[in-house]
Amino acid sequence: MQVGECFGNQVIVDLSYKEDDIGIYFPTDGKLGKEFAEINNLIRKKDENGNNVGGYLDPDKRNIKALKLRGEKSDGLFMPLSCLKDFGDISNLKLGDRITTFNGKLICEKYIPRTNQRKDKYGTRLYVKKKRDIEYPLFNEHIDTEQLDYNLGEFKKGDLCYITLKMHGTSQRTARLPKQNNKNFFTRMRDKYFKTKYDIVSGTRRVVLENFDKGFYGNDKFREMYHNWFKDKLHKGEEVYYEVVGYVNETTPIMPDGDNKKVQDKEFIKKYGDKTRFSYGCKEGMSNIYVYRMTMTNEDGYVVEYPWELVKLRCEEMGVNHVPELDKFTYTTEDNLKVRVNKFLDIEDPIGKTHVAEGVVVRIDNNRKFKAYKKKGFFFKVLEGIIKDMAEVPDIEEEQEIFK
Repeated sequence: MQVGECFGNQVIVDLSYKEDDIGIYFPTDGKLGKEFAEINNLIRKKDENGNNVGGYLDPDKRNIKALKLRGEKSDGLFMPLSCLKDFGDISNLKLGDRITTFNGKLICEKYIPRTNQRKDKYGTRLYVKKKRDIEYPLFNEHIDTEQLDYNLGEFKKGDLCYITLKMHGTSQRTARLPKQNNKNFFTRMRDKYFKTKYDIVSGTRRVVLENFDKGFYGNDKFREMYHNWFKDKLHKGEEVYYEVVGYVNETTPIMPDGDNKKVQDKEFIKKYGDKTRFSYGCKEGMSNIYVYRMTMTNEDGYVVEYPWELVKLRCEEMGVNHVPELDKFTYTTEDNLKVRVNKFLDIEDPIGKTHVAEGVVVRIDNNRKFKAYKKKGFFFKVLEGIIKDMAEVPDIEEEQEIFK
């Protein structure tokens, strides 16, 4: 076998590959289409004598995981362009093209565990509040943070950049916004000439919360106290985005534990023990929040992005945490950016110091719109793959991606 690099990630390939070969990179946490995986003999199978005659992927999940093979890290799957030849003409593919389908055939998608249904103790599976969405039309959803490795071209010389800690919890947003009721003519005329009423509203990544009695975890009571915390602290039009970490209740962590023994790295187990719990210094039954973004929206729906220094100032004024800032710099070159980012991957979490950090977010701060990109550490990816294999259900962020 050989060790190569693709999009800044180390991948293991066979001896037929040469440096600068062009192929297709499938990142960790992806899932291959069944027909594609079968045609390319990537699925585990045995012959009549019990000998392995297939690949390494689970026949049902077909998910790509970060793993170690003979002591070497492999972060993703690299395949030759010819792996697509049975699906159509590959001559028109260009360097940098991104695909999920090819000629109408599914090639890959994001891997989300779907095998087991949610148990009663977790409450209802879907709790989208359409009425609530109508009541707060200016309540903006969480913006997806794209992968840093695929967006290096977005950085321009002179950009002001910040590297912050990426945290493994559940997203929440709270805002003080105008409430839009189902009004008759006389109510609309009254509101036209009188002061607009602002109210506090909270939500998860995609869902606007009507109450805190139901939810992904059985109920959202642990979210309610942060909703109440911001009630008298946000200015009109402000929306705050934050990560909730720690515990849902006295016994249940927000994010599932990871089995460190399955990482198969002695030094990792020696440092972090047999189990990872993403507690971020929270005692059992407790939680905490870390703000990573703030905006101001006027009554016409125009959104102003707060620069990072203002986010930190508002956090100080409100008495809440912001995500830890790891580095501040002016962008010069791609290589310099990679060096700065890699320095903070696979480090000990700087808050709780009991588990490996998830990764980083690089924010370009001199833009009118929010522009930030994420990169996860290798060992976190390994743990994440192990956790997903054992999960009864997808986590809340991914469940809402399925049903949004």
